[in-house]
Amino acid sequence: MAYLYLRQRKAALIPCSTFLLDSSLIVNNVYNMIGKESRNRKSVEQNTVRSLSILQNDVYNKFLNSDEYTLNKEDNFNLYRNQIGYVPQDDIIHLNLSVIEVLTYAAKLRLPEDVNLREIVENALEAVEMTSFRDKLITELSGGQRKRVSMAVELLADPKLFFLDEPTSGLDPGLDKKMMQLLQNLAHKGDRTIIVVTHATANITACDRIVFLGRGGKLCYFGTPEDALHFFDVEDFSDIYNKLEKTDDVIDYVERFKTSTYYKKYITQMMLPETEQQNKNEQQNKKGKPQRKKIGFWQQLPLLTERCYQLTQRDRVNLSLSLLTAPVAIILVAIASSSKNPFLLDGSDPSVASIALRVLFVFTCAGLWVGFSSSLQEIVKESAIYLRERLVNLGLFAYLGSKVVTLIGLAAVQALLVTLVILFGFKAPTESLLIPWGIGLWVNSFMTLFSSFCLGLLVSALVKNSSQANGALPLLILPQTIFAGVLFEMNGPLSKFFSWLTISRWSIGGYGAILDINALIPKPVKLPDGSVIPLVFSPSPVYEPSWENLCLNWGVLLLHGVVYLILTFWIQKRKDIFS
Repeated sequence: MAYLYLRQRKAALIPCSTFLLDSSLIVNNVYNMIGKESRNRKSVEQNTVRSLSILQNDVYNKFLNSDEYTLNKEDNFNLYRNQIGYVPQDDIIHLNLSVIEVLTYAAKLRLPEDVNLREIVENALEAVEMTSFRDKLITELSGGQRKRVSMAVELLADPKLFFLDEPTSGLDPGLDKKMMQLLQNLAHKGDRTIIVVTHATANITACDRIVFLGRGGKLCYFGTPEDALHFFDVEDFSDIYNKLEKTDDVIDYVERFKTSTYYKKYITQMMLPETEQQNKNEQQNKKGKPQRKKIGFWQQLPLLTERCYQLTQRDRVNLSLSLLTAPVAIILVAIASSSKNPFLLDGSDPSVASIALRVLFVFTCAGLWVGFSSSLQEIVKESAIYLRERLVNLGLFAYLGSKVVTLIGLAAVQALLVTLVILFGFKAPTESLLIPWGIGLWVNSFMTLFSSFCLGLLVSALVKNSSQANGALPLLILPQTIFAGVLFEMNGPLSKFFSWLTISRWSIGGYGAILDINALIPKPVKLPDGSVIPLVFSPSPVYEPSWENLCLNWGVLLLHGVVYLILTFWIQKRKDIFS
C-alpha cells in the first residue's frame, strides 16, 4: 500500500508527505486520469487526490489523521518534495534561455554539488529525445518540444511519481502518439509512476491503467483501458463522456464500480494484507527517509543573478527602452528649454528658478517611470516558475537578492546615462555647490531608480498577472506627480504626510539641494510705490543646500527601498504552503 498526500494552493501543484515506492498498485505504470472539462484547471489535482484516496481509503485516512503526520507535516513535505514531479499544461520555463541553459540552471538549483551535473543534464535530454535541440532557444521550439523540455527539468531530480497536466494539448495526432509513447518509456524504464491528466482519448491504450472521474472528482472507473470499454459498454472511449454527462449517472457508475469485479481485481486484490504492509513499512523505515538536498544562499545568489542577467540581456527591446527612455526625455527637455540656462543664476530673469525646478521635476519623473516600468513585470511574469522552483530548493532571500542585484546594476547604468545626457545637454552651474555636479546627479538618480525599482517589485508581487501590473503603472505615477511639491505646495498636514510617503518628494529634494535651487531665486524687487513684485516661489527648506538635508533625502529614499523589499519578501513568503 502507498501513502500519498497532495495539497493544492493557488497556481501550483504541491505534493507532500510520505510516498512508499514498494506498492505494487502504482509503481512503473502510466496512469491516465480522464474527467469532465473544468473551468478551473486547479481542480485536476484535487480530483487526483479524491480518486487516489478512494483507491487507498483505509490506510490513506489513517495516515492523514495520525499524530505523526499532523506533527511532522512540514518536515515530511521538505523531505519528499523532490520525489514528485509536476508538469502543468502551461510551460513553466524561461523562454529566453536555451534548452541546455534551462536544464543547467535547474540542475544547479535542485541538485547538490557532489553529483555529476553534466551527466544528469545529458541523460535528461536523451530521455525526452531533445539532445539535438540543446542549443536552441525555448522561443524557437514547438509546443511539443517545449513540453518535453519541461519534462526534462522535472526528470533531473529523478522523481518517482510524475504528474502531467494535458501533455498532448495542442499537438497534432502524430505528436500526440509520440508523446504518449515517450511517457510509456519513461515509466517502464525509469522505475517511476506517471499520472497523465487529459481529455484526449486517441492514444489512451498506451497507458497501463486509466481513471475516469465524474463531476466532483468522483471515481467512476479504475483499471485497464480494455476493461473500461466493457465496464461502460461502449466501443469508443469518447462515448464514455456521454455516459458521465449527468450527475445521477455519475453516482450510478460510482456505486456500480464499487460492486464490480474490476474493483476487486484492480483495487482490493492489489492491497497487501495488514501484516505484510507493516513489514514493508518497517523495511522502508530501516532504509531511512530521503535527505533533503540543501543549497545555501551564497550558492544560489550568483546562480540566480546570472540567470536574471541573461534574461534581462536577451530581452533587447525592453532593455533598450529601459536604458533610453529617461535620456530621451531629458534630451527633449533640453531642446525645449534651449533658449534659457535653467541651472545658471541670471539676475535679469526671475523665472530661472522656476524653470530649473520644473527641469529637475522632469528628471525625477523620468527616473520613476523607468524604475516602475522596468520592475513591474519582474516577479509576476515568472510567478509559475517561482512557485515550482520554490517547491524544490529555491531560497526566497536568494531569489529576491538576484532581482535586487540585477536591478541595482541596471540602475547604475541608467543613472550614468542620465548624468551624461544632463552634463552634455545643460550648462553646469558655475557657483560652488555642496557636492560636485556630476557626482550628485548620478547618486540622486541612482537612489531614485533604486527606490522605484523596489516599489515596482512590491507591486509585481501583489498583482496576479502581467495585465494588472501594466494597469498599476498610472496609479503609481499619479501620486508621485501630485505630491512631489512642484505642481502644488504641500502646506497642509495631510498633504505633507502623503508627500513624505512618495519617492518623488525626496528625489526632487535631493536634486534641489545639490543644485541649490534657493540660490537661483532672485531677491524681491521693490516698486517705486514701495510694493514688492511677488516671486514665483519662495525659498524652501526642502531644497536647503546642506549635508544634513541631502543625507536626509538620500536616507529616506534608501528607507523607502528597504521597506518595499521587506514587504515584498513578506508577500512572497505568504505564497508558500507552509508560511
